[in-house]
Amino acid sequence: MPGNGKVLAVALAAAVLGVVAGVLVQRPGPLWRTEAGQRALQAVGAATQPAPPADLPVASRGEPIPLLRLRGLDGNVVELPRNDGKPLLINFWASWCGPCIEEMPELDRYAKAQGADGTQVVGIALDDADAVRAFLQQVPVAYPIALDTAGPRDSSVQLGNRNGVLPYSVLVDADGRLLKQRLGPFARGEIDGWAQR
Repeated sequence: MPGNGKVLAVALAAAVLGVVAGVLVQRPGPLWRTEAGQRALQAVGAATQPAPPADLPVASRGEPIPLLRLRGLDGNVVELPRNDGKPLLINFWASWCGPCIEEMPELDRYAKAQGADGTQVVGIALDDADAVRAFLQQVPVAYPIALDTAGPRDSSVQLGNRNGVLPYSVLVDADGRLLKQRLGPFARGEIDGWAQR
């Protein structure tokens, strides 16, 4: 029966999407907080989501990230990776994303603890500039925030976010190579261990 293969593929895709949705709606269990769990979530995204546009440079683990030119809240251009020899933790978020908002104090704590010589934190809001400014007046952070427009060509996709899930974080080494990717929010105290190279 030729139709059975299609039905099975659709059922499998629905099951995988159901698992991903369950993880995102509810707090991720211990498995999803491990490196192996994160790699599995990334693999699910790659298998279930459409491929990025062919002309869009997309980094893979261990490879240099493409140069990202974004707009800062002040209107100036922000280029990532920076050529300052410091590792980066790039966090993608939006003002309407509940889990993003919950993890921002943890990201701010981590950024302050790193100081000028440690891993630098940069937030990229996939959101409207006015909404971001209003949000940051209520929940200020010390690390810089850049802006991008969510979509199939946004900077999170260029850094491997095939799922389009927020929050999404990546760790980039001092040479600009993508080391780690993370879907979902950080729990309190979790960034310190995750960001160790």
